[in-house]
Amino acid sequence: MLNIRPVSDLRNKFPEIEDTVLKTGEPVILTKNGYGSMVVLSLEQYSALTDDVELALDEADKAASLTDERRSGDEVFGRVRRCIHERKTI
Repeated sequence: MLNIRPVSDLRNKFPEIEDTVLKTGEPVILTKNGYGSMVVLSLEQYSALTDDVELALDEADKAASLTDERRSGDEVFGRVRRCIHERKTI
């Protein structure tokens, strides 16, 4: 179940939010004026979300350093959009 709290709780009840995030392993969603504002995650949760992306970017940087071939943003994002569209139709 989502844990949604007002952003003022971050200031007023930080230890409680920290305890919730660390013990349950679930993020806490903070709202401001009734709208989503931010998400509080543990470092482990954040790493789980970003480690694969960071590794892929490092590999891409290494591959790019081995060649002079460059692609425009339109080429790259067009290719990504086509891949996403193909997955949706499968």
